[in-house]
This record gives sequence, C-alpha cells and structure tokens, in this order.
Amino acid sequence: MRLVIIGGSGFLGGELVRQAVAARQRAAAGRKPIATYATRPGEAPAEAWHRLDLRDADRIDRLIADLAPCTLVNASSGHADWAVTADGAIRVAAAAARHGCRLVHVSTDAVFSGDRPDYDETCLPDPITPYGAAKAAAETAVRLLVPDSVIARTSLIIGDGDSVHERHVHDLATGRRTGVLFTDVVRCPVHVTDLAAALLELADSRATGIHHLAGPDAVTRHELGVLIAHRDGLDPARLPAGHHAGSPRPGPLTLRLNSATTQSRLRTRLRGAKEFLTTTPRTTTPRTTTPRPTAP
Repeated sequence: MRLVIIGGSGFLGGELVRQAVAARQRAAAGRKPIATYATRPGEAPAEAWHRLDLRDADRIDRLIADLAPCTLVNASSGHADWAVTADGAIRVAAAAARHGCRLVHVSTDAVFSGDRPDYDETCLPDPITPYGAAKAAAETAVRLLVPDSVIARTSLIIGDGDSVHERHVHDLATGRRTGVLFTDVVRCPVHVTDLAAALLELADSRATGIHHLAGPDAVTRHELGVLIAHRDGLDPARLPAGHHAGSPRPGPLTLRLNSATTQSRLRTRLRGAKEFLTTTPRTTTPRTTTPRPTAP
C-alpha cells in the first residue's frame, strides 16, 4: 500500500514525507511514501517524486490510477488560485473515488468568517475571502465525491524557523521589509511536526468526516511574532504593530479553531504556540533549513 502526498515539496508536505519515511524505516515495512511537486521535487527522501499540475485532470487520473490502491494526503496549496485550490482538489477527489483510494484533504480556518467566538467541527463554512471560498468549495466536493474521506482544517503552520510566518517576523525585526503585525487578528497556530503526525495518524485510522487540527493557544499575529522573536534572539520591540480592522483588504479577524473534539481522539498532542515557541525545537527527523515554497 502506498502513501501519496500531493504537494510534497511544500512546507507541510515536506514534513509529511519526512515523517512517513522515518516511520517506514523504524518499522522496516509499511507504506511507501510517494510525493508530487509542481515545479521541482522537494528535498525530503520520498520513495519517488512525480510532477503534477492540479489543473491537468488527465494527468491526475493517470497518476492515481498507476499508484492505486493508495492513501492520498492532499497537502497542496494554490492560495487563491481557484483552478488549483478548488478545481484541483475536486479533480483529486474525483480520481480518488474512481480508483478506490482513501483521501485526507487538508483545509483551513479561512473557510470561516470570524463572526463566531470559536469554530468546532460542526460549524458550516462562511468564507469572506477568495482563498477561503476556494477551500470551502473544495471541502464540499470532497465530502460529496468521497464520503469516507477526512477533511482536516488547520490554522497558521509554524516550524523551527522555516515557515513563511517566521521568516516574515525575521524580516520585520531586521528591517529587511516594512509592514506591521496585526494586534486584532487572532489565530490558533500549530507546529508543523504535530500537524503532520496528526494527519498521518488520521490517514492510518478509520476516521472520516471533518477534523480540526490547530493548537490550543489563540494568539494575535503580533503576539505570535513576539514569541518567535524571543525564541530566536530577536528584539521584539522592533516588531511594528497595527490593526487590520478597516484595512482595504478584507479578511476575518478572530478565527479560533476549536480542536478539542479531534484532539480527544488522537494520540498525537497538538501543542499551543506558547509551548512550542518557548521550548527546545522538537524534530522527528533531520530537517532541512532551506525554505521551500508550497506546491500546488
């Protein structure tokens, strides 16, 4: 049985590949991790790398047909590109249904508007951004096409210095770029190693339906930046603060993703930002320090 990680050259996808390879090495058996990329293979040692454009329905179907039976984890991100984020995810789900593959689809808290105090797995999407709308459309299609799939919503994904959010904080603190960190935008960050482990656990389980995989700490973007700065020896006073409310670019303010129900069913513990940003970085396998773009 193969484990196919779509978007394996991205930040989350690379960690999924690393953990899957490590698990196979420990057990000397198990699933063969195979990964896809959009522009270039990732650095994680997958069993094989395949170029895949999620806008190419025929290529998706041929690849999944060749690899089936398999478990698919769709960790791709086309951001607000509807052809990739929405239509691409639908093409993957349709191929998974045709060829009898289990599907774990990674979604986001951006499917919500922020109008509620918090969001658990029973809450229906009400997106207010193009990216959120594309991810919400993908969720709907996945649920209809592959009823026994897993849809895993998550929040800001943080690493040990190599996520886009951490690099942004470093650039602001060192003056390499201008901008502000919002004091009125709240999220529930999760560490990439915890998220990848939870996704692989769900992939290997009989779980179905919607699951939330975010950390328990709700922090503002600025608070997150201060935590990162303290961990990395930067001066938090150099991080400019600002408000998103009233910005010409719309977007939800407070998105508290409530993961308590999913966490109660997992062995993997999802740590909060106040924990994983104030403790020694934890890695499951040797990590690369070269940032990789998220691949569709």
